[in-house]
Amino acid sequence: MKIIIVGGVAGGMSAATRLRRLMEEAEITVFEKGPYVSFANCGLPYFVSGEIDSREKLVVQTPEDLANRFRLDVRPHHEVLDIDPVQHQITVQSNGQSFTETYDKLILSPGAKPFTPPIKGIEEAKNAFSLRSIPDLDNIMHTLNEQANHAVVIGAGFIGLEMAENLKKRGLTVTLVEKAPHVLPPLDEEMAAFVKNELINNGIDVITGQSATEFRKEGRELVLEDGTILSSDVTILSVGVQPENSLALKADIKTGLRGGILVDEHYQTSQPDIYAVGDAIVVRQQITEEDALISLASPANRQGRQVADVIAGLPRKNKGSIGTAIVRTFNLSAASTGISERTARLAELPIEVVHVTGKDHAGYYPQATEIVLKLIFDKYSGKIYGAQGIGEKGVDKRIDILATAIKGDLTVFDLPELEFTYAPPFGSAKDPVNMLGYAAINLLEGISHHIQWHELKEALTKGKILLDVRTPDELKQGTFPNAINIPVNELRQRLNELDRSQEYIVSCHSGLRSYIAERILKQSGFSATNLDGAFMLYHTVRPEELNYV
Repeated sequence: MKIIIVGGVAGGMSAATRLRRLMEEAEITVFEKGPYVSFANCGLPYFVSGEIDSREKLVVQTPEDLANRFRLDVRPHHEVLDIDPVQHQITVQSNGQSFTETYDKLILSPGAKPFTPPIKGIEEAKNAFSLRSIPDLDNIMHTLNEQANHAVVIGAGFIGLEMAENLKKRGLTVTLVEKAPHVLPPLDEEMAAFVKNELINNGIDVITGQSATEFRKEGRELVLEDGTILSSDVTILSVGVQPENSLALKADIKTGLRGGILVDEHYQTSQPDIYAVGDAIVVRQQITEEDALISLASPANRQGRQVADVIAGLPRKNKGSIGTAIVRTFNLSAASTGISERTARLAELPIEVVHVTGKDHAGYYPQATEIVLKLIFDKYSGKIYGAQGIGEKGVDKRIDILATAIKGDLTVFDLPELEFTYAPPFGSAKDPVNMLGYAAINLLEGISHHIQWHELKEALTKGKILLDVRTPDELKQGTFPNAINIPVNELRQRLNELDRSQEYIVSCHSGLRSYIAERILKQSGFSATNLDGAFMLYHTVRPEELNYV
């Protein structure tokens, strides 16, 4: 069998090597239009700062290595120009020469290309770059080496944050511009606020709710929507990607969402014997069951392996993806899996949300740090829709666990039952993931009731009173306007200071003591609701609404 793969990196090379392991006698050829067929795309930003200190470390496999180990015919600098699905033939160009090749099976792994926004003057901007490949990186490094001092990053998604961090670590002053109301749009506003604070604390100038409207002076100046003018020696465009579908369109292959290639559960396109994987294809969002484009390395690798299994006759199906991702911003990690609260509400799902603050390991063991976890789940069945995490350490572990729970169709009722390795340097006897389950179950079973941070202002306007159960020393961090303060340890003895006809919203630092206070109040005949995430969360996302000594 003659198999041709168009495009390397995650999807294409995973398919090629898996095919060889399953089909020793197959003729397998990989055409890659760029110079590198297997490189660490996700590692590129870290070379900018020198954290990855060698360019060679970014090249995972060379054509020679792949030929020696897997007997693959890998051809860089070979661009596939056209596909004839009737004749099972492709047209390839290399070194100015064109030739044709026939195939029995064809796998398309063209990836995604950076979206270039229609900004006035962008064509003349000599210092504006996207980052998707090693040649892109080389162009950026050339500009940086010419005494660049100030950088502007347009787009505060995962790659934008990584580039902002690494440009800052290189010694440049950095301005980060994001059109959305907050950085890291895949996260919800209150979780992204932690990331924004970390950026600002490390000297990044963060501008949200704005986009660039014009490049001037060959890119040395950028004009924002509100008229602000930014100086820039190097500008990184990180405003998203779009499927590379030009070949598919030429072959009359059906496309869907934002031009993504449509495939069935076996990665088969609308043309016989042509398959597609990776960033270019439309996948099923497993939670909403809707079409999605998920440009991540892990799904692309899985898809490449699975399409090889399909071609080799093994029973594999594309089950879709849930979109699990993580980013480091200086000393903070931010991760998510599944769908956000915003997405769930737009889909009109019956959701409940809970925030829990815990430690990455036992609090009494040295160097324990806080983790904030958010869980989005069905308020009737407990089905888990998504989760987000913020913290210095241990966020990856918790979000990976919750991603596994989603993939395994577990509910919030299963989270307290999960058993994790425990010793003081590694975790807590009741892990934050267990605590998420306990908190969610309390809500579903009516033991606790809460409101979210964005509901507090309206609730207080309607006459509810906020009861802050923190200690006097904690109040020095800031206070809610017009709140009553009774420390939780004194609450039982001071209930006579409260009005049983009044509705109370209870807050502490993170939500645990306020839950205890809520239970005390309810069992004493009061109407009480817990402020989810409590002062810590509110202080992060709405600091301007608090009072300070």
